[in-house]
Amino acid sequence: MTDTTFTIRRAVSADSSAVARLAALDSASPPTGELLLAEVGDELWAAVEIDSGVAIADPFRPSGDLVELLHFRLERMGSEPAGLARRLRLLPRAA
Repeated sequence: MTDTTFTIRRAVSADSSAVARLAALDSASPPTGELLLAEVGDELWAAVEIDSGVAIADPFRPSGDLVELLHFRLERMGSEPAGLARRLRLLPRAA
């Protein structure tokens, strides 16, 4: 891998053909829910479905670490709202 720049972002409708190609490479069905994508340069290497955590990745690239990063990001996305709610409950009520 010569380009070490990667991007993690939510998928948009324009990504559907790239996601379908990635699923075909991974011998998987294309995911149907919202996705987080991992791109290296301008190429899609991995995707994770937000609700289920199911991942697809390019088996011909070293994409395992990107799948782990996507799962880590999903964990952070899931814990932030709950953590915020707990902090808000601890604040004193206004008199």
